[in-house]
Amino acid sequence: MKGYPLGIQTFSEIIERDLLYVDKTKEIYKLLKGKYYFYARPRRFGKSLMLSTIKAIYQGRVELFKGLWIENEWDWSKKHPVIHLGFSGLGHRSEKLEETLRKELDLIAREYNIVLTETTYIRKFKELIVKLNDSKGKIILLIDEYDKPIIDYLGAEIEQAENNRKVLKAFYSVIKDTDPYIEFMMITGVSKFSKVSIFSELNNLTDITFHPRYATLTGITQKELEDNFQEAIEELAADNHVTINELKEQIKRWYNGYSWNGKTFLYNPYSILSYFDFGEFKNFWFETGTPSFLMKVMSQQKLIKVNNLEVDNAIFSSYNIKRLESIPILFQTGYLTVKERKANDIYIIDYPNLEVRDSMMRSLIGELSHEERVFSRPMVLQIKRALDNKKLEDLIRLIKSIFKNIPYPIFKAEGEFYYHSLIYLVFFYLGDFMESEVNTNDGRLDAVIKTSQYIYIIEFKWNQNAQTALDQIKEKGYAEKYYGDEREKILIGINFSSELKTVEDWKSETLS
Repeated sequence: MKGYPLGIQTFSEIIERDLLYVDKTKEIYKLLKGKYYFYARPRRFGKSLMLSTIKAIYQGRVELFKGLWIENEWDWSKKHPVIHLGFSGLGHRSEKLEETLRKELDLIAREYNIVLTETTYIRKFKELIVKLNDSKGKIILLIDEYDKPIIDYLGAEIEQAENNRKVLKAFYSVIKDTDPYIEFMMITGVSKFSKVSIFSELNNLTDITFHPRYATLTGITQKELEDNFQEAIEELAADNHVTINELKEQIKRWYNGYSWNGKTFLYNPYSILSYFDFGEFKNFWFETGTPSFLMKVMSQQKLIKVNNLEVDNAIFSSYNIKRLESIPILFQTGYLTVKERKANDIYIIDYPNLEVRDSMMRSLIGELSHEERVFSRPMVLQIKRALDNKKLEDLIRLIKSIFKNIPYPIFKAEGEFYYHSLIYLVFFYLGDFMESEVNTNDGRLDAVIKTSQYIYIIEFKWNQNAQTALDQIKEKGYAEKYYGDEREKILIGINFSSELKTVEDWKSETLS
């Protein structure tokens, strides 16, 4: 088996080191028939590698493409100079973005033995394009992670994000006037700021984010997974004493599920490479950097239940620096994805897979409970053990512990929201480890949890009493549909006191 290119985003390095490359050159070939493109995908989804591959193609480096689809389809005699700007590595946090751009443009010019005389970053950019065209021919312009200087400052540093947006808008405005010198251009990023705010001058920029022809341009399909990782799958299946098909289903549940059309579903390349390298299921992608501001925005906007949402297509481009909204951010950064496209441009969006959902639950529970998120999973697993063993006292103790670190002034102001949200999240998260359903309706919460021996029907109340909760379970007949199940049915009523900030009383009853 070839080695895995973890952390390597340069096509030439992957090929020269004989590492695994999932051949995307057929999809790239379709792309190169056009001219101006914009393409948004979450981080770690293969955008940088795609641009690096395009760069190598236009440089005519045929030796790198031996055995790949495009080898005999491309005219390698046609070479073009490439301006490749990757904003993720420009160091815009250590100095002003304008100065960073000036230095990067001078560096690219030196690579082509060109001397730039202009002083402003805008004039320098235009000068580089014109002089490079005059000396080497029409240019290829590749801009990777165009929005990094904005996204890095979202949250607490909105003013800096807005300043950088203005700098980038002026920078990209150069492109329209240099059209005669450009052979091909592609801009990639995570977010899709409106064309008015960033690309107002580029009215010929084609957004292919949702284009069906480019659905598999980045990411790994099921077929690509099986074609490129079959030997590794067989090895891991044997090591874990499961069948190959069972392991494939586990891998799919953990890492598949990303889609932009609700039909073609993809694996995150970074997660899948990390899984095969480590040989165990972990939250690889999520751990590479979850923006803390996102958790705070969700909490502030009281948006906790984001699974299985029905939205219209306007949500995909609604990204405003000064007025951040949770759903567009969650979608564009990869925490939500398209699961189904319905009529009239209506979409169902949801967590893409277990990796993202599991990590999001841990982070949200940590944010709301004012607890380190590393404690979220152990706490939920303790609840699982209490339910598996019918230890109701332990269950109540654990529910009480969820609220112990919330500062009283915050809880007093947001008490019912905190209670409902945390209970919902904990029991929804519990569903990753056992059969658990938690529902909310007009402020009421109820849950049904099934173990190998028991079925728990739980009703939660706020500032009432446990008997009322228990009576509601019976009056509403919540347990009736489980009468045919041989497992023991346990009804639990739990009442939470806003004054005490804890479970005030609870009652249980076992159905005969």
